[in-house]
Amino acid sequence: MAGISIAVDAMGGDNAPKEIIKGAVDALADKRVNILLVGKEDVIKGELSAYGSRADRITIINAGSVIGNDETPTAAIRQKKDSSIVVGLKLLNDGQAQAFVSAGATGALLTGATLLVGRIKGVERPALGTLLPNEKGFSLLIDSGANVDPKPGYLPQFAKMGSIYMENVMKINKPRVGLLNIGAEREKGSMLIKEAYSLMETAGINFTGNVEARDVPLGAVDVVVCDAFTGNVLLKYTEGFAKAVMGMIKKELMANSMAKMGALLAKGAFENLKKTFDYREVGGAPFLGLKGLVVKAHGSSDARAVCSAVGLCAEFVDKDIVGKISAVMKEPE
Repeated sequence: MAGISIAVDAMGGDNAPKEIIKGAVDALADKRVNILLVGKEDVIKGELSAYGSRADRITIINAGSVIGNDETPTAAIRQKKDSSIVVGLKLLNDGQAQAFVSAGATGALLTGATLLVGRIKGVERPALGTLLPNEKGFSLLIDSGANVDPKPGYLPQFAKMGSIYMENVMKINKPRVGLLNIGAEREKGSMLIKEAYSLMETAGINFTGNVEARDVPLGAVDVVVCDAFTGNVLLKYTEGFAKAVMGMIKKELMANSMAKMGALLAKGAFENLKKTFDYREVGGAPFLGLKGLVVKAHGSSDARAVCSAVGLCAEFVDKDIVGKISAVMKEPE
């Protein structure tokens, strides 16, 4: 089939397989896209039967087992060679797919991607890049889940890869890069951050110095660089805080008749705000630094999120982000 072939893990995530398969079918509205649904063939066939001709650009790839979130990543990848994650990654590595999306176990996906797809030459560790909404648009948080205890030299690489992503996908010229820290002053922070700061200054990026967490939602920088522990804490707090604020607003707007009238008049604005903080609009986070595109979808992804993740893949492939990162990150001869 011509077009962009994207493998989707039909068995990964809290809402698999029903919502994953529905999202894959919905994604076919993009005529560039063909889908390889990876998972238990009989289960997938049963779900697809409801869609008829809408699923005509979907191919089923059988995978007999599923890797759970409670399994040790390395052991699971080695022992479950017929799992949907392993089979999907092999499709990517063999060139049968140009991207792979999974809402399954993050650790297994990263481990499998590193072992089966491999790192771009010159990249020491792949990093997970997640878009965070801010008052001006989006910032890319990198690393948000892959390298909990990185070496200082990894962070400038994260910054370079994040800059390439934001420049080509989000259309930001010379993205501003900030190093997430407890203060703006150069001398503050852990040894990791202090050593990384000096390396960032000579990394050939638009490095603006340290950035505090409170300035991230204000759009102070376009790329937020940090270790995965710190990044994941910021990401999860942002998700929870946004949900709590929307809940508080709703409660206040339903408090009395006058508030309800105001809510009706401002309904469009509130819907737009809710959409801004909805992770389903982005769909997933790419592991940057791999030889192929692997996108981690949220564990609770529904059809809308999966459809968005496939759309992200198509854009990523169209812009040849892997090729652009390879050109920048290759080791000097």
